[in-house]
Amino acid sequence: MIWPRFYPILDSADWIARVLPLGVRLVQLRIKDRPPADLRGQIARARDLCRRQGAILVVNDHWQLAIEEGCGAVHLGQEDLDGADLPAIRRAGLCLGISTHDGAELDRALACDPDYVALGPVWPTILKAMPWAPQGTDRLAEWKAQIGDIPLCAIGGLTPERARLAMAAGADMVAAVTDITLAADPDRRIREWLEVAP
Repeated sequence: MIWPRFYPILDSADWIARVLPLGVRLVQLRIKDRPPADLRGQIARARDLCRRQGAILVVNDHWQLAIEEGCGAVHLGQEDLDGADLPAIRRAGLCLGISTHDGAELDRALACDPDYVALGPVWPTILKAMPWAPQGTDRLAEWKAQIGDIPLCAIGGLTPERARLAMAAGADMVAAVTDITLAADPDRRIREWLEVAP
């Protein structure tokens, strides 16, 4: 699979409905702490929206629902890997992305034969408390040298300007969360991202 370069991570199907008409072709649905029925409904709606627009939907964490709802991809953090049934994910034909933060986590991710690897936080992030210091673009270059043809996603503190630096260092994909959702004009910000990472 050839992954689009711009990878927004959003917390609702409403956000996905907003960004897809702007030209977004890859999006992650990352929902935490929702009732199961609401979560399933969000995933199903996001799946349908992405199918109509020809976009790739990646479901964060909830691999069972991603399988049940016929989604195409799932993203797992290191803690999510502990309880994930990787053979079931593969049997269902889902692409798999995995978060990494240090060498041991990268080794673990590579043993899972991922479709992409995410490294973060590259820059300081306000999304959540992180026990890791910002990785920087030098670490991106190191990761890319190690993983070769596996796509590398940079995440954490990215802006369109920083995305240029991340891609120059070897990132194949650039992810953003709060740079979009907290922007004064999210639609304009999306367009800026798409100019940098079409």
